[in-house]
Amino acid sequence: MQAKRPLNAPAQKKTGLSGWKSSPLVRFLLIAVIGLLTAAALADRVIPKSYQLEVNAVVEKTIVAPRAIENAIATKKAEKEAVDQVQPVHSVISQRNDLLVEQIFDTLEQINADEAINATDKASVYQVEFPKLYNEFIDRAVTSAAAGKYGAPVIEEMKKQLQDQKYKMPVQIYFKMPRFQKEELQEMRPVAVELVNRVMSEQISDAASARTRVAELVNQSQLTKSTQRELVQEIVRFAVTPNRFFDQTRTDDAKEEARNNVKPVMVQRGETLLEKGQIVTQEVFDWLKSERVLSEKRDFRPWIGLALWAGLVMLLVWTAVRRSQTALRNNNVQLLMLVCIYAINLLLIRITAMAQTEDYAQIAYLAPIGVGVMLIAILLESHIAFVAAILFAMIAGVVFNLDADRLFDMSYTFVAATVGLTAGYSVQRTGQRSLVLRAGIFVSIAAAAAAGSLLLLARGEGDGAAVSALRDFALPLLFAFAGGLITAVLVIGLLPFFESMFGILSPLKLVELSNPNHPLLRKLLTETPGTYHHSIMVANLSETAAEAIGANGLLCRVGSFYHDVGKTKRPSYFIENQTNIENPHDRIDPALSKSIIIAHARDGADMLKEYNIPKPIRDIAEQHHGTTLLKYFYHKALKLAEQDPERTVTEAEYRYPGPKAQSKEAAIVGIADCIEAAVRSLRNPTVEQIDGMVRKIIKDRLDDGQFNECDLTLKELDVIARTLNETLLGMFHSRIEYPPDEQHRKGEKVPS
Repeated sequence: MQAKRPLNAPAQKKTGLSGWKSSPLVRFLLIAVIGLLTAAALADRVIPKSYQLEVNAVVEKTIVAPRAIENAIATKKAEKEAVDQVQPVHSVISQRNDLLVEQIFDTLEQINADEAINATDKASVYQVEFPKLYNEFIDRAVTSAAAGKYGAPVIEEMKKQLQDQKYKMPVQIYFKMPRFQKEELQEMRPVAVELVNRVMSEQISDAASARTRVAELVNQSQLTKSTQRELVQEIVRFAVTPNRFFDQTRTDDAKEEARNNVKPVMVQRGETLLEKGQIVTQEVFDWLKSERVLSEKRDFRPWIGLALWAGLVMLLVWTAVRRSQTALRNNNVQLLMLVCIYAINLLLIRITAMAQTEDYAQIAYLAPIGVGVMLIAILLESHIAFVAAILFAMIAGVVFNLDADRLFDMSYTFVAATVGLTAGYSVQRTGQRSLVLRAGIFVSIAAAAAAGSLLLLARGEGDGAAVSALRDFALPLLFAFAGGLITAVLVIGLLPFFESMFGILSPLKLVELSNPNHPLLRKLLTETPGTYHHSIMVANLSETAAEAIGANGLLCRVGSFYHDVGKTKRPSYFIENQTNIENPHDRIDPALSKSIIIAHARDGADMLKEYNIPKPIRDIAEQHHGTTLLKYFYHKALKLAEQDPERTVTEAEYRYPGPKAQSKEAAIVGIADCIEAAVRSLRNPTVEQIDGMVRKIIKDRLDDGQFNECDLTLKELDVIARTLNETLLGMFHSRIEYPPDEQHRKGEKVPS
């Protein structure tokens, strides 16, 4: 017999390649890899990349932008081009030129009516009065304009232009003016006023050009006398002035507006700043220095900060793993899977960041951040998934940040945290792959709601961040919603890879394998109905017991369905299938019977492997009997040996080849399998019989060392015993004979 060792004694130390699966050093290295991955994902965002250059030096290697920065040189050039394209702005200032005409005719009528003044003196008076009237007209126009909206520069320009473009009447006209009588002047007055108003209705910068049209307009008037037409023509020309003046203030404002409307020319992260072989000019040097691309000395502070960040991530992950209630706590294979999922999610974040630009910054909402969270929640453990969700949200806030003046963009952190937490909660107790798609829709809705809330809050601020167009609102929501659907598709696609690569049985896969339409289960049902029923009973028992001690109840249930599938090769040799037939073991040698019975565990494992059933289930089929003794056939062989002195029988020959249970789940299925068969053999089991049999079977296996290679504790075995008792009481409720009790007097109803 094999030597027994205490239940809690450590198993033999593993050597070679298998030892890494539980090595503390490997566990530490894997957690360190998570820290390194975090640092690598953030390095180019938090460590300012800088170069050392000199003016007029040749660039030795191509320099790329470490982040999105403004190309100040190109921006200034674009601003200059925009300013140069701005045309001078003029202000049109209306004036009462008709009043000037009225004053001229009033003066003519008044002086021509005075017979005491001779014609020569009258001409001299006109040469003095008319310029005086024009100057008064200028003063009134300037005063009126100054009282309005016009600034000092345009007023000065107006005053200057009115003086510079003043019309000088020919001297001979002044000597002709005294000849006109009052009636003639009154006939001429309305014509002159009309013509001045007509000419001044247009925008005039050059009065001389406008005056060239006056002769044609006068000739088209109702005046018939040439002398009248001549005088009206000169008076109109005298009264025509410029009304469109260059406005320096408005021109400067227009140039400033054009300059401000020029968008900064940005060099996106990773784009070339300087080509190899290019000469560094003073302008380029000053620009790069102002953008902190050049450095005089190396600054190690960002590196220290990044190292501290990575260390905190390692500490957080280590703490979460240590608090795990699953195999992740000590299984480096599962920890390696966690590292792979973490790396994939960081890669998805960085790939999305590559498509992000200033114009489409919110394409970051498309990042399927929930992929890693869902995979961890499904394949490992929920509380690890929530820790990962927070880590991914913080990393997203840094990676998707486009503002060089800050480290985090909290909008992306908020949306990523919403996505991650929703992803973690939405795949709780997920049992079908179609439910992953439903979880993806939940993530889409949550992401769109989070992004929409930020956009609405930005609109409420009324500043540059406000949403000004439907595109600015619809596209981010579309990105956020699509991100959830992409998440579901990627999770569904990646799950089989992790399940097969790491031998992980996710709840989704287990539920699929529990489908009664699976070919092996249908074979079990049709060819060995007794074994099938036995497997269902074992499944109920083992699942309840496993959940009571925190083991994988679903794995126990599905493993129980398949644990005896090897019996389909020789169904009639197992008692549960011997309905109305003779037991064939009664007619054959116990050694042959032993070989047939023992073979079902190995045959089952082979069949499961042939059908690509995952290894944990194959292990249950192979290990559920461990190295237990076939007592019935062993004792039968001993009796035959007593009759035949030449025949020798050893206990080792009648033991299952093993291996012993390597996991709690395999041990629990083995216990439930033995107990179900034993209790079923009782005709009318009582409470005491069931309890005694359960504890006896567990104790026998414990004493036989069947639990030496799994981590079941005595306390857990006690919980398993009590749980199996309670379950069996429910299963055999109608057949249990309760012991006599003082309270159950004759005629009283026995409680059911």
